[in-house]
Amino acid sequence: MIHDSIIRDVLVTGNKTPSDVTKDISRPILNKPSTAWKIGFTLSLVFLGIFALSLFNTLWVGIGVWNINKSVMWGWDITNFVWWVGIGHAGTLISAILLLFRQKWRMSINRSAEAMTIFAVICAAMFPVFHMGRVWVGYWALPLPNAFGSLWVNFNSPLLWDVFAISTYFSVSLLFWYIGLIPDIATIRDKVKTKGQKFWYNFFSMGWTGSVRSWARYELVSLILAGLSTPLVLSVHTIVSTDFATSVIPGWHTTIFPPYFVAGAIFSGFGMVATLLLVARKVMNYENYITIGHLDAMTKIIMLTGSLVGIAYLTELFIAWYSGVEYEQYAFMNRATGPYWWAYWSMMSCNVLAPQVFWFKWCRTTPWFVFIMSIIVNVGMWFERFVIIVTSLHRDYLPSSWVMYKGSLTEVGLFLGTFGIFFTCFFLFAKFLPVINMSEIKSILKNRE
Repeated sequence: MIHDSIIRDVLVTGNKTPSDVTKDISRPILNKPSTAWKIGFTLSLVFLGIFALSLFNTLWVGIGVWNINKSVMWGWDITNFVWWVGIGHAGTLISAILLLFRQKWRMSINRSAEAMTIFAVICAAMFPVFHMGRVWVGYWALPLPNAFGSLWVNFNSPLLWDVFAISTYFSVSLLFWYIGLIPDIATIRDKVKTKGQKFWYNFFSMGWTGSVRSWARYELVSLILAGLSTPLVLSVHTIVSTDFATSVIPGWHTTIFPPYFVAGAIFSGFGMVATLLLVARKVMNYENYITIGHLDAMTKIIMLTGSLVGIAYLTELFIAWYSGVEYEQYAFMNRATGPYWWAYWSMMSCNVLAPQVFWFKWCRTTPWFVFIMSIIVNVGMWFERFVIIVTSLHRDYLPSSWVMYKGSLTEVGLFLGTFGIFFTCFFLFAKFLPVINMSEIKSILKNRE
């Protein structure tokens, strides 16, 4: 019996040759910035200025300018922290796990996703640091030797685990991103004209020659880093979830948080990847490299992880009912019907109901619709973090300590300002480094000259 295999669609359209790939992907780097790039970069700098003003106000006056209080001691700051950490998850997933599973469709999107991871972790790390109030003693969170002084960190605290998990995640992600860039930096090095550009691209290409030995070692190191990164995808947001799960606060004290947070992180991360790549696809004319097939694959993952998040929401409600603990039952009833009901139902609508439209192929393969849905996904995931944190804190065991919370103008400015940091870094990355991995794309071309 002869089995007829299904021929998959080409991953790069337009009948491109290796020289076409180099020319297309190098164009934004070798040419002057486009008008669209200038507009986007200027807007990013405006938001970066908002961040600087908000941060100055926070440092000058103190975190009293935030509206956090005795009951709601975590507000927009930790909401934003968890949200940005989640945004960074898809980069490592695409780079590491899909590499280990030999999924070639990742090759057009992995570079941008890896860069997104690094920039998102930078944005996330700022919030807990400035929440300390005394930023100048932020190093106290590190395990300093006893000879340094009387301070010794509490290794039982999940907040300390965050320090190790996120710093390790950032270091490995940065190394993974940079190693993958080396062959492409060498390609740009051979094309730039000025001495200054040649010097810097040569410096960062680390003398890459493209020899067989270089490629063999490059692939070996990539696999090793992928193996190291894969556990990090699961561990980082698992550890972030233990910041909540190890407490005794109703709505937080649950064992479902680790898988629930990881699924949500991948969900929001792919949402942001789709947002960025759809803009890059249009502005940089990368339709032949970031194809409808890529959108189809990403939206299927968004639909899957959104469904997992929905199951987690329903499981929480069921366990709260089944437990018979009145405080736990009230926490979830208050989420759905209390003063923050609008945040809860926004979360449910954006994260559970909205992604179900991706069961229909038109919804998965229409770029403008996917772009809108990717934004809805990330709005919903921000509301999820807000609901988990604020609605669990604003009403505790004693009605005398019940209090409402809303973010101050400074808190909103800090959040908007992190978009300035993120997109400023991303625009600079898009101008000086290849957004798509040229060396990997050339290996999957239909026409190889």
